Amino acid sequence: MKIGDYQLTSQVLLAPMAGTSDKPFRTICRAQGAALTTSEMVVIQHHLLNTNKSKHRLDFTGEPAPISIQIAGSEADELAYSAQQALTFGADIIDINMGCPAKKVCNKAAGSALMQDEALVKDILTAVVNAIDIPVTLKMRTGWNVTNKNAPTIARIAEEAGIQMLSVHGRTREDKYNGMAEYDTIKEVKSQVSIPVIANGDITSAKKARQVLDYTSADGVMVGRATQGNPWIIHEIDHYLKTGQKATDIPLNIKKQTILDHISQIHQFYGEKLGTQLSRKHIFWYATHLNKESGQSFWKRVNKITDHKLQYQLLEEFLKFVNTDLPACINAKLDRYFEQLNGEKVSGVFKMVLQETESATIKFVLDRVEQNQSEAARILGMNRGTLKKKIELYKL
Repeated sequence: MKIGDYQLTSQVLLAPMAGTSDKPFRTICRAQGAALTTSEMVVIQHHLLNTNKSKHRLDFTGEPAPISIQIAGSEADELAYSAQQALTFGADIIDINMGCPAKKVCNKAAGSALMQDEALVKDILTAVVNAIDIPVTLKMRTGWNVTNKNAPTIARIAEEAGIQMLSVHGRTREDKYNGMAEYDTIKEVKSQVSIPVIANGDITSAKKARQVLDYTSADGVMVGRATQGNPWIIHEIDHYLKTGQKATDIPLNIKKQTILDHISQIHQFYGEKLGTQLSRKHIFWYATHLNKESGQSFWKRVNKITDHKLQYQLLEEFLKFVNTDLPACINAKLDRYFEQLNGEKVSGVFKMVLQETESATIKFVLDRVEQNQSEAARILGMNRGTLKKKIELYKL
């Protein structure tokens, strides 16, 4: 699949997501095999360029080509100007946002609100394409609402205007993110144009990606919210699409290091105060992805922390424990006991083994949660009273 002169090496793209697809996250997703990562939506106007938000959103230092910058606006001249300014920040590709369903965007007649006015869409796309000499892509929804699914019409307008790739989210603006994405409209869009079409919406697994591509004949998939807390899904999808085989599970220690690297990058990129604030949602996503129950409990402990060093330290401690292979600890006890039998009768040995392995397990968990018995009981799946009795029994 090509966008202009850029040959993409994968069928898996990262969706532009406000508040998520910033530079640190794009870096993480590139490492997992994303063929293209697009910036958060940005309005590039002179009076906004000196804001911290714009400075961060327009920092692409060190990122590999092609650099795709998504612009938003409601007027042709405004978007043409933004596209020209994006060139000065290193853009290789300009993506136009006609997919954002957020009320604050649509109230300004931008994002998916533009789909209500096909004549304006034509003016905007033509103006942007004519204003710059790099590829322009378009991200849109299936339409404004269920009775106005005009994505196929806009797709034809886009191709005629010179747009070089379309990404279509399988919901209307009215749907927001409710219900399930539908792919019939994406299939129709693909049948109407010759430029690459990317299917977006509810791409939550490698098999789902394959099914969507087979059904729609789309050229690739764009993964969005499924990457939050799980950027490794990009690798899983990429591997499956290329080989037809399930990817080997990424070792847990590698995932944990990726999490720490990501949070460290956020702290460095945004600074200590803002970086700590922006890390919270990623920590929540990662922690609950690894273990929903203990992850939610951990996030409550760290959600209000304002010191970046303490935030990172507590995350390290959590990751040391979460989903650790407890059977390894237990198996060591089992091996030792059976080695010590030396031909003795096995009667009663299973009770002895159970007690000893249970003791080791409880001690392991208590150590990892710093003797917090409520948290340990929750992890072990027993009530606190039972745990107290076992602590007394095993003299822990």
